[in-house]
Amino acid sequence: MKSKNEVVSCLSAPLCICDSTLGSGEQAAGAVFSNIEKYRIAQLLNEAGVRQIEAGNPILGEEEKKAVRHVAHMGLDASVMAWNRADIGDVNASLDCDVDSVTIALPSSSIQIENMLKKDKQWVLDKIYESTAYAAEHGLYISVVAEDASRADLGYLIDFAKEAKEAGADRFGYSDTLGLDDPFNCYEKIKMIKQISGFDVEIITHNDFGMATANTVAAIKAGARFARTTAMGLGPRAGCAPLEEVAMASKHMLGIDTGIDTTKLRGVAESVSTASGFLIWPTKPIIGSKCFAQEDGILNIPECTEPYDPAEVGMERTLVIGKHSVRNTIVAAMAKMGIELSRDEGEQLLGMVRKASVMMHRSLSDRELFLLYEDMMSGNNTFDDDTPVAPVTQ
Repeated sequence: MKSKNEVVSCLSAPLCICDSTLGSGEQAAGAVFSNIEKYRIAQLLNEAGVRQIEAGNPILGEEEKKAVRHVAHMGLDASVMAWNRADIGDVNASLDCDVDSVTIALPSSSIQIENMLKKDKQWVLDKIYESTAYAAEHGLYISVVAEDASRADLGYLIDFAKEAKEAGADRFGYSDTLGLDDPFNCYEKIKMIKQISGFDVEIITHNDFGMATANTVAAIKAGARFARTTAMGLGPRAGCAPLEEVAMASKHMLGIDTGIDTTKLRGVAESVSTASGFLIWPTKPIIGSKCFAQEDGILNIPECTEPYDPAEVGMERTLVIGKHSVRNTIVAAMAKMGIELSRDEGEQLLGMVRKASVMMHRSLSDRELFLLYEDMMSGNNTFDDDTPVAPVTQ
């Protein structure tokens, strides 16, 4: 367990990505991690440079408590956090697990306070103060999170943040719990909260309208110094802000070094995918297997067709042979097989490739490309039509 000063030092970077794959990520419908899988994921997140890992919610039961305690005792460089409601009993459960940090959370919108909690806004502020002060007395680093903040009154959010700060919290978490924010609105509110409260702000977003990464980036631009993510964007409903997207967008769009080793992001995602049963979609930004697949690109000038070098995320560019291929693609693919094509041969083979791709409704494998080449060279008509194929004469 790290001391409070050690946690503060660990989180002293201009932008800290804090990961909740073991918490919010496991809330994805149907996802259940075994404890051994949790330990492996925590290890991989730590190796990738994640600065704070939310290990789970200790009040969910003994197995969860065991897992949180184990992660806290793994000797990770990252701070280890547990999630809590604004309740002293929850905080005690986290203290039992030897974590160094806690999230303390309650709804901040009128609709959730009145309908879920059956309480009023002052009750929420009182509970936030009580539980935060208790956690602070026990030397914990504290993130106080306003849930459903995107539907809360801005004035109340500022009161929420000030109450948390006065009680001893270290940062204020703005949670767009239902993914209802847009980047413009999110930017303005985060900027205002930070300016008026004078408090470090954490952004926690959900992807119900596909805005999780955009809202996170907007909040960072507005001054949020903490961003909570999950690997692959795993989480309830449509998920959360993906670790890999936030890390790479921060690096390339905002020019901020998060300390994340981006070459390890695919490995983290593969481990989470195996544990959760959620597949990595081939075109998933950053980590998808087809992110660097080129069918019609300018192969010898990758900076014209790729936003960054695939090596940054431990990936490689690949050639795809199909309907949208160009002659240079075909020539390059055949050259990899040790076969040099003339310009005319490249054009003829390209025509055969496009025809085959349309007929099969897919791209071609290297083996299929080679067989078409053999057909072209021999004059064999591989298509079910009357169009002759003129053999290439040597």
